Amino acid sequence: MASIERTAYPRFKRIPNSKQLNEIYSPSSQEIMVAHNVARGDASILCFLTLMKCFQRLGYFPPMSSVPKVIVTHIRDCLYLAPNTHPTDSLATLYRHQKTIREFLHVIPYGAHARHLAIESVYKAAQVMDNPADLINVSIAELIKESCELPAFSTLDRLVRRVRTLVNTHFFQSVWNHLRPEEKQKLDQLLEPSRFRSRSDFNYIKELPKSPKFSHFKELQAKYAWLQSLGGVERLLEGVPNAKIKHFAAEARALDRSEIGKFLPPKRYMLLLSMIQRASVHTRDHLVEMFIKRVGFIHKKGREELELLREQHRSKMEMLISVLTDVLQKTNEHLDDAVLGKQVREVLATRGGTEFLLNDCEAISSHNGNNYLPLLWKHYKKNKSALFRLIRSLNIDTTTQNQSLMDALSFLLTNETKRVDLLPASISLSFASTQWRRTVTVKTEEGLFLSRRHFEVCVFSQLASELKTGDLFVTGSENYADYREQLLSWEECKPMVADFCAEMKFTPTSEGFVQQLKDLLTQTAEEVDKNYPNNGQVVINEDGEPTLKRSVRKDSIPNVTDLETTIYQHLPDRNIIEILCNVEHWLQWTRYFGPLSGSDPKLENPVERYIILSFGYGCNLGPAQTSKHMRGLVTQHMLSFVNRRHVTANKLDEAIREMVNCYNLCDLPKVWGDGTTAAADGTKFDLYEENLVSEYHIRYGGYGGIAYHHVSDTYIALFSHFIPCGVWEAVYIIDALMKNKSDIQPDTLHADTQGQSTPVFALAYLLGIKLMPRIRNWKNLTFFRPDKNTVYKYIDSLFSDTIDWELLETHWKDLFQVVLSIKAGKVLPSTLLLKLSNYSQKNRLYQAFQELGRVIRTIFLLQYISDIQLREQITASTNKVEAYNGFSKWFFFGGEGIIAENDPEEQEKRIKYLDLVSNAVILQNVVDMTGILKKLASEGTEFTRSDVAALSPYMTRHIKRFGDYVIDLKNAPDPIDRNMLIAVKEENSS
Repeated sequence: MASIERTAYPRFKRIPNSKQLNEIYSPSSQEIMVAHNVARGDASILCFLTLMKCFQRLGYFPPMSSVPKVIVTHIRDCLYLAPNTHPTDSLATLYRHQKTIREFLHVIPYGAHARHLAIESVYKAAQVMDNPADLINVSIAELIKESCELPAFSTLDRLVRRVRTLVNTHFFQSVWNHLRPEEKQKLDQLLEPSRFRSRSDFNYIKELPKSPKFSHFKELQAKYAWLQSLGGVERLLEGVPNAKIKHFAAEARALDRSEIGKFLPPKRYMLLLSMIQRASVHTRDHLVEMFIKRVGFIHKKGREELELLREQHRSKMEMLISVLTDVLQKTNEHLDDAVLGKQVREVLATRGGTEFLLNDCEAISSHNGNNYLPLLWKHYKKNKSALFRLIRSLNIDTTTQNQSLMDALSFLLTNETKRVDLLPASISLSFASTQWRRTVTVKTEEGLFLSRRHFEVCVFSQLASELKTGDLFVTGSENYADYREQLLSWEECKPMVADFCAEMKFTPTSEGFVQQLKDLLTQTAEEVDKNYPNNGQVVINEDGEPTLKRSVRKDSIPNVTDLETTIYQHLPDRNIIEILCNVEHWLQWTRYFGPLSGSDPKLENPVERYIILSFGYGCNLGPAQTSKHMRGLVTQHMLSFVNRRHVTANKLDEAIREMVNCYNLCDLPKVWGDGTTAAADGTKFDLYEENLVSEYHIRYGGYGGIAYHHVSDTYIALFSHFIPCGVWEAVYIIDALMKNKSDIQPDTLHADTQGQSTPVFALAYLLGIKLMPRIRNWKNLTFFRPDKNTVYKYIDSLFSDTIDWELLETHWKDLFQVVLSIKAGKVLPSTLLLKLSNYSQKNRLYQAFQELGRVIRTIFLLQYISDIQLREQITASTNKVEAYNGFSKWFFFGGEGIIAENDPEEQEKRIKYLDLVSNAVILQNVVDMTGILKKLASEGTEFTRSDVAALSPYMTRHIKRFGDYVIDLKNAPDPIDRNMLIAVKEENSS
């Protein structure tokens, strides 16, 4: 049975406050009139109106015994009834009253029609969903939409289980019917011990890719070839929706060999086939990723060799300069030509002779520029066979009309086995850079040829580049698929444009949209130019170089320091498990955890297990150390099992969202911010090297990944990603706002310098997000004029280029097609920004987003340099997220701070476990601080709103991290006091 807490089934979750009572449970005059017409006596009238108001809130009639007393009391007070009046009715009267309420509210009672609607909606949803709680939510939404009464939760649960079983059984049976005997035998053999490996083939499928070393690259290619040899998977799964395949694959990965072997054959084969299909997709992604990294490694080695050669040639260059100096000195002596020639020859002879010096000149000349491309062959040749094998195994195609690279690839594969030095120049090199063309082409007496070796490296380099930009795609991949297929067609977008433009206040035509942008840029620039003499923030010197004046640093206020010290003195000592237990009492956040099947957990003391698990993984102790410190309360295997089978990244997000929503109801955080702004920043976490996520980070040093946090201006963490070090962080800056389902919905986003990419500015603008990053080297960025003929009196030297408005107007449809596809949930912003973050001369989408981003970034830069308050706001917000990074890492004290997981999904979960622990502590601190501030105010301690605003919930001195940990769920904390009724003085009061 699914747990009611994990569904949207309406119920009395918590006691309503006075505002909710007035808004929801106050009967109208018409409702009171109906009650007096139908019911007789005060008790019956009170019962009727209580049923009506509860039905309006819940959608069904609850037992009178389950209605909170505060609701009954409120309705009784609204009717001016005596305090001793209680809602009572006979059973027959109760049925009559329920019928009248349904008729008055125009609600259809739950019967055959409503049951048919529920079954139909669940059956349709079950084609792509599998979690019973999600399916129950679908049925609830459909019944409410059609004005139907909701049945008992158990009725919906039984209905959903029957329909879900029917749908899944249909899929299982379909696959079973299409399986041939030899295919069934092959699938059964996956669960048997392998003759070629130490583990079963089932476990081999689940193995994760290692670091992109050459040996690991070949191992992954071998695994992909083996997966392809299993054959027939796509045929057998035809007709099964991709969402179901993903769910079945995830369920299979969470099981071990013995567990999956206990299922009936139809379900077992479906799980195995789904896992094979997803493993093939992921392996393609990993192969492309390794290919890109291998090519990047080859180029890195080439650059390093060029630098080494330059170092080696430095002494030769100094010697040649001294030779030239000697020759020039001899020339200055005004000797006749015959004597001078003889002395020059003597100088050259003493330095090794003409031929020796010429060789040195040629060696230096060949590496004088930045062209390291001729040096790549020696580093490429070891990878050659593996790269060719990879390209032949993948189906690569182009997303653009330009076929030059695909023609070159075909030409390269045709000549793969040739060992000649030169190939006929019979193809176009338009895909390559000028430097590559010079390196590849060779002129001989017989004509123009291609250097075979350099041509191979050139083609593979360009393949890697265009796979990153999305100019090429891999069929059957996920991360490197054709992004165009994920977008809505323009025919689907066209009906949405008008409403979207009205919502975003855009002009709904290409000409109007572009003119609106042009006017905005023009107006902003003119305003900044006009106010320049009175601004005083930006100073442009005679050479046209702008300089920003630094704001005066604000010293800490003594009152704030004293108040913070006083609060620390009153804060009770707490440990992390105690805090998690308190938050569980308040919110029941562990209800979001449970088996992947969606059923209730069949664990002994599940809440206790989930809290211990969250503590152990959130603090990076891991299952072994957590088990040791819990005095044998749980085993290492149990913790690992629960993490693997009961907790996903999505479930952690839901638990975190519950904490954020509760936090948002408290008064104290509203002193720190209004929730309309958030800041994003990344912090490095150490990883082991043997995985594809781990990369060396130049700025931080060492191997690891980046936890990219989005933190509200109220200090609470809203969302986090775990990304590789080599990825531009801003790619994920918008994803978090799209995935954030909490009550805090910011529309302004601050970031560090990583957030200043033009495509990110463009996409944020189209989505109605105000992107305002802190830009360190803003003077290195280009300011774009609205028009080449526009000249400004004071700030003209800032601008060095002009916007191509014609390009924006031409690709207006492309821009709106992308943003409407994102709004419809067809594609994530990061999926597109990963492509658009790399320069592409072919991709029209990149060019359009780059041009729009130039407009928006120029507008922001003009505002940034002219508004000190804006800069202070950005600095304050980014300081909060940086403070959160340090605060959260304080809890990540286990395992020497290293995430000891090579699975990207588990790495992501570790960061979310950490966020869950951090947010629980923040919530507990706010509850404690609220009580302390109220107590201090009642005792006569004076402090202003500004004093309170300077505080932070990132307090840790009272938190105990080490020692044996004891969990006590029987010790219930006091209820949350959200109201900060503090008599704080205003700043101007005496």
